[in-house]
Formats: sequence, structure tokens, C-alpha cells
Amino acid sequence: MRYLFILALFFGNLTAFSQNDLEQDIIDIESKVIEWRRHFHENPELSNQEFKTAEKIAVHLKSLGLEVETGIAITGVVGVLKGDQPGKVVALRADIDALPVTERNNLPFKSTVITEFLGTETGVMHACGHDTHTAILMGVAEVLSKHKDKIKGTVKFIFQPAEEGPPPGEEGGAKLMIKEGVLENPKVDVIFGLHINAGTPVGVIKYKKGGIMASVERFVINVKGKQTHGSQPWSGVDPILISAKIIDGLQTIISREAKLTDEAAVITVGKITAGTRFNIIPESAELIGTVRTLDPAMREMIERRMKEMTETIAKAYGGEATITFRNQTSITFNDPELTDQMLPSLQKVAGTQNVQLMKATTGGEDFSYFQEVVPGIYFFLGGMTPSEESKGAFPHHTPDFMIDESGMLLGVKAFTQLTLDYMNE
Repeated sequence: MRYLFILALFFGNLTAFSQNDLEQDIIDIESKVIEWRRHFHENPELSNQEFKTAEKIAVHLKSLGLEVETGIAITGVVGVLKGDQPGKVVALRADIDALPVTERNNLPFKSTVITEFLGTETGVMHACGHDTHTAILMGVAEVLSKHKDKIKGTVKFIFQPAEEGPPPGEEGGAKLMIKEGVLENPKVDVIFGLHINAGTPVGVIKYKKGGIMASVERFVINVKGKQTHGSQPWSGVDPILISAKIIDGLQTIISREAKLTDEAAVITVGKITAGTRFNIIPESAELIGTVRTLDPAMREMIERRMKEMTETIAKAYGGEATITFRNQTSITFNDPELTDQMLPSLQKVAGTQNVQLMKATTGGEDFSYFQEVVPGIYFFLGGMTPSEESKGAFPHHTPDFMIDESGMLLGVKAFTQLTLDYMNE
């Protein structure tokens, strides 16, 4: 009996030591994660052009002894870590692309990259935090590779390009990765993803069961009028006037027809192209925008009404108009049962009071395509800088976007805990 007690005590201490060893490795990885993040921030690359980013990721994963595949969905990288015991397959995903934004922050690692995007010269910036996501996942890969004895199954580290959308005429992003088999061989059971958030305090994790982010549709409206001299509008049909009436009309779908007490919805026209000269009423105009919805039935209603309104308004003013839609993302949907199951894991690393229920956002994420194939959880990680707590954070996708790097370590802890807990359920 005494022998069994000593044996149990020994293995108990061994387990505790092993757990402490894991925690120390997570703490020790923070400086590397920050270093990687700064490198990617200083050297951003646009969607489907993340060649140097992918190369650095692949070199790191290979150094850890992982099975590495590159060139998935053009520039994607996947690392596979097989545990010492058989079990389930967990996928962890990070997006790696930057945006055509010129940075205004005064940082030692500020991006000074200049490129051409759709015919316009622009800066390139990680203005949405994908540099932090990439660095976090590289850190998780290093930590877990040192603890294969704790892994009951396989971990797939998915570094995904083109989350912001591939260039016109190209495929890319999560949809192309799935098409090329990223969730197979071995077949993924669940997938976890995160997004750092400049408006959430460091140390806080925000989550929601069900729809957490909106579906995103890109629409193009082509308006046809009749060209004439600007001094004689009665002799032509003004497509710019028609465009203005269409834009005004579309907003009434949201303000008067969409049941916003059920779910949020947004229609935004982001670009208008028309005309060549101040005194010429042009022949045509083009409007490009986005529709955001959190409910499939509402999306169907809004698109139907947009089509009806566009055609009818143009006809009423003597012109013609057509509208086409292109799906950018689906609804980012957190599997309710899986969310309930894994919530204690998030609370374990952040503290119960710091894991907070949030309302859905009308932002979009192509992580949603992974969730259409396998159950998944997507959550938000606090990254607000101390100076922004009083004045308010600059939004994502802006030149002044800023992240507090001290928030990234919780991302490493969360991914690690989710993985190990799910495998040991």
C-alpha cells in the first residue's frame, strides 16, 4: 500500500513538473513571437503575394521537425505535428496577408513597403493584425513540438493566404485551401481560429455561440444612360444622377425593410466610377459595394430587393441598370456544442471574468468556409494599447491601426489549451 502511495506521488509530481515545463515554454516563447511579429509587420505582403512570409514560416516549421507542405492555395503553408499517441486531428489557423494601406504609425518596425494595387500606388501594411496571428501560431507550433508526449492525435498548423480576398480574377484564401484538400489527409475533426482586436483590452477574450461574424457579398451595379453635353442634360440620360438615387434607395432596404431587431445588416457603396470631364454627362457609371448579413433568409431578401430597386429606379429615370453579386465569405458560425465544450479552456487561460460574451459583428471572415466543413470556434483576442483605452482605438484597416504586443501571449496559451483539452476530452 505504501509502495502504491509513493508511486502515485511520483507520477503526480511528474505530471505537475511536466505541466510547469509546458507553462514555462509558453512564457519563454513570448520574445520570439514579438520578434516574428515585428518582422512580418515590417515586411508585409498582399494577398496571394505572401511568398517571403510563407518562406519564413516554412523554415521555422521545418526546424521543429514538422511535416511541412508549401504552395497550398498559391502561398499557403501547412505544418503537421503528430503526437506520441493516436487520437483526433485539431487544426489551428492563422491568416498571413496584409492590406493596401500606407502606415502612419511611428514605429521602429514601421512598414515602408510601396507597391501597385489595382493600378494605384499604395503602401502595404498589416493593418488588421494578421502579423500577430502568424507569429502566435508559429509560437504555438514551437511549444507543442516540445511536448509531443501530451498530444493525443495530430495538430495541423494552417497558415492561410488571401484572407482579405484574392486579387480580381484569381482564386485564393480559405476556399481554395479547402478545394486543395487542406482539411484532409489526415481529416480534420475541429478547427480553431482567433483574431486580435484593437478595441478589446489586453487579457480579454470575446466569444459568441452561433453567428459571430457576417457573411460578405460584393456587388457591382452597372448603370447605363445616354451621353450628352453638360449644358444640355435634357438631351441625355444622366447615369450619375441615377446612381445617386439608387444609393439612396438601397439604404431604405436597411432602414425600412430589414428586421434589425433579429440580426444586423449593412449595405455600403464603397466605390463609384463615372465620367471623364466636368462638362460631359457620361454614358455609364459603375457602383461597387458590400452587403453584410448574419441571417441567410435576410440575405436572400436584401439581395432580391436590391435587384428590384436597382432596375426600377434606373428605368424610372430613363436608364438601365444591372446588379451582380459575388460571395466573399459565409457567416462565421461557432458550433454551439463545441463552444460550450471548450469554453472552460478559454476561461482556464484568461480567467472566467476575462472571457466575455459578445454581440455579433458585421465584419466578415473567410474562416467561415472552414466552419462549413468541420465544427470550429473563432474568438477575439484583446490587443488594445494602453494609450487607446482613454481616447479610443483606431479601427482595423486604417493607417493608424496599432496593437499591444503583450496581448499575443494569451493567444499562444489559448490555442495550446484548446488543442490539448480537446484531445484529452
